[in-house]
Amino acid sequence: MIGFVFSGQGAQFVGMGKDLAEADPAVMALYDRANEVLGFDLKGVCFDGPAEALTKSDVCQPAIFTTSMACLAAFKKAHPQVAASCLAGLSLGEWTALCVADVLSFEDTLKILQARGRFMQEACDANPGGMLSVMNATDEQLAALCDAAGITIANINSSAQVVLSGAKDGIEKAKVLCAEQKIKAIPLQVAGAFHSPLMTPARNKLATFFAETNFAAPTTTVYANVTGKPHEACGYVVRDTMLLQVTNTVRWADCVQNMIASGVNSFIEFGPGKVLSGLIGRINKDVKVQNVQDAATLAALSL
Repeated sequence: MIGFVFSGQGAQFVGMGKDLAEADPAVMALYDRANEVLGFDLKGVCFDGPAEALTKSDVCQPAIFTTSMACLAAFKKAHPQVAASCLAGLSLGEWTALCVADVLSFEDTLKILQARGRFMQEACDANPGGMLSVMNATDEQLAALCDAAGITIANINSSAQVVLSGAKDGIEKAKVLCAEQKIKAIPLQVAGAFHSPLMTPARNKLATFFAETNFAAPTTTVYANVTGKPHEACGYVVRDTMLLQVTNTVRWADCVQNMIASGVNSFIEFGPGKVLSGLIGRINKDVKVQNVQDAATLAALSL
């Protein structure tokens, strides 16, 4: 069984999707449609930069989504007989999975991600924060760090890597505490404290934005970041779960482990970068992991 997974924010790079789009008019049409929906030249930013524009959250999120959908479209043309048994994505990548599962249209997903990125950036500007990647800490150590620094766990990426999130001074305090305990910790280059209570204003604005958006039940099983389990077959519940995703912990390791428990023994990551491929390999070394981010990786697939 094959599981499809989709890239999250931070994987973007200038030039992403360009060779696939130039090789296939149907793929290029996705970028052209995104330009129409968003009202600016997303395609130009993806293909030619500048990098500074591509890193802005309200640009980055729809850009990675569109590129991930472009990678999937190219894959489906090359391998029309291959279907996923289930889907998942990391943070914004979960929105790509929901679009693929027909919960939302391509156009509605673009609009949501543009708004989501804008609302998250506004929350970052209002409440400066940061994130800290912590390696090989015990559950007890992580709990103590969060209590002492007043921060929370944002991502559980594997048993060896957890990301903490919170106010800037809290992240600095956690960094010092990690150094004192000889725990490896790396500050992330992000705009703020994603997947933490500091994103509550963004979640509230998104809830208002959702009032005009129809969420359908998934046609393919999609694993939810906030639970690590499949989304329920109800559009309203999916909508509410995705609101929680803005402020709650992303349980990526649980998503992957539960997909494997369901029978998945092969993963394909769609979108820029290989972050998820690396994480999956660390979660379980026995599953097959490949990615599609350009013409070369598409051609190199072994199915």
